[in-house]
Amino acid sequence: MPEADTAPSSGAPVIIGGAPGSFARKVLTERHPALIQQVRDAIPYGPPESQALHVLREEIEGGAISPLPVGAHGYEQWNRWGREYIGRSWFEVPFLWAESYFYRRLLEAVGYFEAGPWQGIDPFGPAKRAELRSRAVEEELAALDDVAGLPPEARDLAVLHGALWGNRADLGFRISSGRAAGADGGSEGDGEGGGEGTGRVIVDDSAVLWEYALPPGAVHVLADNAGRELTADLVLIDHLLHTGRAATVVLHVKPYPYFVSDATTADVVHCLRRMTRAPGHAAGVGARLWEAMNSGCLAVHTHAFACAPLPYAAMPGDLRDDLARATLVIAKGDLNYRRLVGDQHWPGTTSFAELTSYFPGDGPLIALRTLKSEVAVGLDAAALDALDASGEPWRTNGTHAVIQARRP
Repeated sequence: MPEADTAPSSGAPVIIGGAPGSFARKVLTERHPALIQQVRDAIPYGPPESQALHVLREEIEGGAISPLPVGAHGYEQWNRWGREYIGRSWFEVPFLWAESYFYRRLLEAVGYFEAGPWQGIDPFGPAKRAELRSRAVEEELAALDDVAGLPPEARDLAVLHGALWGNRADLGFRISSGRAAGADGGSEGDGEGGGEGTGRVIVDDSAVLWEYALPPGAVHVLADNAGRELTADLVLIDHLLHTGRAATVVLHVKPYPYFVSDATTADVVHCLRRMTRAPGHAAGVGARLWEAMNSGCLAVHTHAFACAPLPYAAMPGDLRDDLARATLVIAKGDLNYRRLVGDQHWPGTTSFAELTSYFPGDGPLIALRTLKSEVAVGLDAAALDALDASGEPWRTNGTHAVIQARRP
């Protein structure tokens, strides 16, 4: 991957991990140590891997950031990206970079890239597979029987909101909220009227999606999480293909495990198998998607930039060319949103369209995002005032969502 500009967008302070009481600090001090313990409990790593995980935990809890070993996978790129940060405290560097580097270091600790017995073994795999076996996934797949019988507009809304609120199934979010990933399939709620019933869409540009989905063209989907969310995304993809809103779909996933539950090609296969083995309408959806992959109507793409600690504004030329061919791009989830607009303390009324004006292509860009981090833009001033006055951590607790569009 060509060298990319690592400089953040100008105009707002970059989010740093160490601000006392901040969401970013909680991730670094609570979520990451808990994740290391979860990985150690889920997979019987040997002494070298266990010791490396122990060293990583001690480092993130108070030590200085160490470089990757010379010759490690992506060593030169990460050395460039971290030239201003290596040797400093994890709490002094940009939060997006710190999170990304933590996951790269975790994969190094467990020998994911190194020739040996643990090469290619997803350290988050057990949690992902447990989620696919959960009661929640079973119930959501069964609910597709009811969705299939809805009138067209109601069916559009159901599959879109399924993909939107599926982001609340993020395993990392459950770790930081104190719930065991995959334990019972439960999460903090599944959308408006679901779970605890606290979900609220605070920006809704969904009409743009349906308006520009015809005539059918190439829809590109930037995936986020595996498991329940990816299953919901695949249902939306099938809906776009089956109703003629998309001629083809390209699903962009991570080239290797990242951010706990981010989807890889293997996760796509696991989800499709789960769907095809389900009873009722879900099996038909899975079969259609399987055939769509066989025929090329549904393609899976990976790119190294998907795991880079950089905003999309710094994407390399080959990825830009790929996305420029899309008639519509759907970006899923919180991390993609942060990378789209910049992981910065933007005023909430800052224009989403202006911040993403660099994004390639002549078609619309749609962000489907449940809020689970501090970044939030594109809000009406009155709505923002009301949210801030509510006293709840609406930016980070996963109870609010946005469907935001940048029109052509």
